[in-house]
Amino acid sequence: MNDDTYAPHDTYDEPMVGPLDAPARRSGFHPVNVGQLVMGIAFAGLVTVWALLQADVVDAGELRWMMPIPWIAAGAAGLVATTWRRAGSGE
Repeated sequence: MNDDTYAPHDTYDEPMVGPLDAPARRSGFHPVNVGQLVMGIAFAGLVTVWALLQADVVDAGELRWMMPIPWIAAGAAGLVATTWRRAGSGE
């Protein structure tokens, strides 16, 4: 192969098109998927309740008031995320 057939420093006639050409967005922020946020908080809360029960930190009789806590926390986080997203978008 001849050295003249391939030159890695060749330039291109047309500009590159790709993610680098995307319009600029506010740095540090990304859209929040509210459904994933709510289900993640609910799952983490239910795992926490299960771990407390398995470790005998809480009694089985206390599950009556502990089981709604993850769902209430997840719902509250969903409402806050939805309100915050709408307030930030200017709708």
